[in-house]
Amino acid sequence: MSEQTEQTQSGVVIVGAGMAGVQTAVALREQGFTGPVTLLGAEPHQPYDRPPLSKAVLLGKAEDSAFDVDFEALGIGLRLGVEVTGLRAGAREVDTEAGPVPYDVLVLATGARPLTLPGSDGVPGVHLLRTLDDAARLRPVLAKAPPVVVVGAGWIGAEFATAAREAGCPVTVVEAAERVLAGAVPAEVAEPMGRWYAEAGAELLTGARVASVEEGRVHLADGRTLPAGAVVVGIGARPATDWLAGSGVELGPDGSVTADAHLRTSLPGVYAVGDCASFPSARYGERLLVHHWDNALQGPRVLAANVVGGGPVEAYDPVPYFWSEQFGRFVQYAGHHGAADRMVWRGDPAGPAWSVCWLRDGALVAVLAVGRPRDLAQGRRLIEAGTALTVAGVSDPDTPLKSAVA
Repeated sequence: MSEQTEQTQSGVVIVGAGMAGVQTAVALREQGFTGPVTLLGAEPHQPYDRPPLSKAVLLGKAEDSAFDVDFEALGIGLRLGVEVTGLRAGAREVDTEAGPVPYDVLVLATGARPLTLPGSDGVPGVHLLRTLDDAARLRPVLAKAPPVVVVGAGWIGAEFATAAREAGCPVTVVEAAERVLAGAVPAEVAEPMGRWYAEAGAELLTGARVASVEEGRVHLADGRTLPAGAVVVGIGARPATDWLAGSGVELGPDGSVTADAHLRTSLPGVYAVGDCASFPSARYGERLLVHHWDNALQGPRVLAANVVGGGPVEAYDPVPYFWSEQFGRFVQYAGHHGAADRMVWRGDPAGPAWSVCWLRDGALVAVLAVGRPRDLAQGRRLIEAGTALTVAGVSDPDTPLKSAVA
């Protein structure tokens, strides 16, 4: 029996009004769900897209990035500024500061919260960049072009350093690991990307740990002190699931909701999607937690289909995809290279455009493309198809990937 046929007046309640939550609400309507849909958002703002925060919004090129969705026309009940504090599955209710909200079907789409730098809470001049309010606080700071210290040389750190340099700020990036993008890509792939910082006029300090932060200064563990008109922390994020403690929803060691292949949680009638949920990938033979925009766009379509019913239950097994704009380069990644047994370069990593492909048993499983969008587009389709390729064809940057089929 589908969730559609079980619905009563409570309908579907979606906790989280970011990309995953909004797209779930829209997909339910597009796929024919006629019951009540309520979207609960903790922030007071109209739901908005996050990628522009580190670019256009931060640099004053756009005021906001609100989704172009007519919630009223779609019959979606939008409740903003509502913090959800708990889940009582027996009563089929979520608790909020404004009182309980009943549900028939519940969707967990609370996303992730950025990790904070220990000892930095309440220190003036220390910023995160996750919300529209964060960007609003940082924008006038950057306009004054002070010395900026970025803590973390991952994707968000690189994007913020790019924006700060564009704003004319002296930038120092502090990374505790010995290289950029530690844990995201292999060392040999990260090495040429680490050179981009100096080319953009940003100083990169790797193997450097922050000992303490005070207003105007960052103290490193090796005794160095860095002047800092602003400190921006980009050291990762954790699923925003603390409010589910004691609810019966199964969580993984990383704090993510442990969803099944159909994005159902361990509780009946409760689903999870986006940054807060991990899912089993048959394609890659492991459970994936994907903190990227495309996952929050694609997952809701499968979730909505499974709520509405009327056909076979759909499994969610995407080829993960994300992009990053940094230091004048467009970086794209598709797939998951963890289980690859071979890595093949396409082009010169010292040049403006190159790619890296990962193979497993001859089939393409992941591709990272710098300024080569065609490699990414063709590679993504080849990954989806599980197509075997020749190493000779893959390694020749002049041979289209689609022509490298074995």
